[in-house]
Amino acid sequence: MKYAIVSKKDAYSHEVENKIRKILDENHWIYDEENPNLVICVGGDGTLLYALHCYIQQLDKINFLGIHTGTLGFFTDYTDEELDQCMYDILHKQPDIFTSSLLEIKLDNLEKPIYALNEMRVENIVKSQEMEIYIDGEYFETCKGSGICLSTQAGSTAYNRSLGGAIIDSGISLMQLCEITSIQHSKQRSLGNPYIMMNDRIITMRSNTFDTAYLCYDHLNMPLKDTSEIVCKMSNLKVRFARYREYSYLKRLKNLY
Repeated sequence: MKYAIVSKKDAYSHEVENKIRKILDENHWIYDEENPNLVICVGGDGTLLYALHCYIQQLDKINFLGIHTGTLGFFTDYTDEELDQCMYDILHKQPDIFTSSLLEIKLDNLEKPIYALNEMRVENIVKSQEMEIYIDGEYFETCKGSGICLSTQAGSTAYNRSLGGAIIDSGISLMQLCEITSIQHSKQRSLGNPYIMMNDRIITMRSNTFDTAYLCYDHLNMPLKDTSEIVCKMSNLKVRFARYREYSYLKRLKNLY
């Protein structure tokens, strides 16, 4: 079995990484950063998102497993205190594979699409961002404010939650649209509430100018200068999580509060 480790950049996570390498190497596993079968993420959700984007071109060949050493690990299956159990399970059990679809984001000034596991956001902290929202080609609303957040089920507990969006149960494939500090008055009205929609919808965002706005996707961001249209949909690309023991979504959810 070929594996790689992506760890958080702190001394303790690095120590956990070394322990994992020692155990797996002693059991004749092969460390291969280029073409691993299993990527072990040591840290938290941010570490897993970073690893996902590092291997975005190989997702159909890789399983991901998270070991939690930080403050919150919604995607992680084990804590650092359960490292021995984790190593035993990896070496002796066959995992169940849980998949989660990624958002596909296309900009009219880029050839290749961008992908996100949690969410994409159009955000503008310089001035109010005005944009038209179309769903399946039909005009939906004109939104004016700090921006828009479009999240997946996996991302419903992330930025979406801080916007007052709904938390979606595991296993449901959908998208959720939330406005970010939208302006509402007699001359400007928009929905102002989270909108949960089917996973086959296509969401288009258009503006006369996105010049001072940014596209934020998972932990990454890029300026939207010279962009006038953004099209989002659920992609066929999926991330594969290796699960070696029973998974409780409710337990992870309760850890949020």
